[in-house]
Amino acid sequence: MKLFETIRIRDITLRNRIAVSPMCQYSAEEGVPNDWHFVHLGSRAIGGAGLVIAEASAIEPAGRISPGDTGIYNDSQTDAWARINHFIKAQGSVAGIQLAHAGRKASTGAPWTGLGSISPDQGGWSPIFAPSAIPFSDGWQIPEVLTRQGIQAVVKGFMDSASRSLDAGFEVVEIHAAHGYLLNEFFSPLTNTRTDEYGGSFENRTRIAREVVSAIREVWPERLPLFIRISATDYLEGGWDLEQSVQLASDLKSLGVDLIDTSSGGNMPKASIPVGPGYQVDFASEIRSRANVATGAVGLITEPAQAEEIVSSEKADLVLLARELLRDPYWPRRAAAELGVEITAPDQYARAW
Repeated sequence: MKLFETIRIRDITLRNRIAVSPMCQYSAEEGVPNDWHFVHLGSRAIGGAGLVIAEASAIEPAGRISPGDTGIYNDSQTDAWARINHFIKAQGSVAGIQLAHAGRKASTGAPWTGLGSISPDQGGWSPIFAPSAIPFSDGWQIPEVLTRQGIQAVVKGFMDSASRSLDAGFEVVEIHAAHGYLLNEFFSPLTNTRTDEYGGSFENRTRIAREVVSAIREVWPERLPLFIRISATDYLEGGWDLEQSVQLASDLKSLGVDLIDTSSGGNMPKASIPVGPGYQVDFASEIRSRANVATGAVGLITEPAQAEEIVSSEKADLVLLARELLRDPYWPRRAAAELGVEITAPDQYARAW
């Protein structure tokens, strides 16, 4: 079964094709991961995932999605991540992190609060930043437009956080350029109305991604993989689409990106998204074949046979699970049993499998 075959990306070998998708836990204090994150991520490593990617972690305080988001922009955060990563590696998994800047979707409440944009007196912050002064939705903060100097500070923030990620023991870095967060906002003509070198043409709108990738590759070792998550489409006419995603994937591969983690949507609040089992897999397949780059498939992948079909038919190289792994941290072990594959388990758990 290909789902349980190893895969080598640069000098890193994953024990299988199952990855834990980055999932915000909204449980950090001042950006520092804690025991919740240790157990959340550590249990998925015990569960058998080949790659465990930590949640979207901000490159600066203003880039957090919520006050409870993790970051990797100071020593306390770096040290806390190192403790977690040591445990993940001891279970045979590879530790990854998603580096993020929330852009105009920063300063929001945790989902269970029912709040969208929150003000400083609610624990949020101001200003927030974006390529253009367009709020995400009615009643949300109007972002300040990033200056050229501000853009370069963001690029440097990604580079510095990648360097800290190395210090913390991560072996995969993923750039978050999806779901309507800052880099995705630059890509789409619906959220980027700039007239300078960061707006207008495809080349200009994607310039920041090339700069971020190049900056990270200056400090991220050649031996270690670099991923990027993109939204393949805005699902709206005149917005970002699959054709542009294919071109971007090709461009970034030449700069040192190894895998395109292929999601969709999230940039526009009123887009109609055809949600269903595996609804984003075809995007990953198209990008993989047309840009000749490895991809990860996401989106309502829940059944072992479904995951096996995706990788065995070469629609994607990895499957990244989120909500299904919230429901069952040991999904990879259950999948192996259902597919008739024998995999090792920690001694403490071996009698259960």
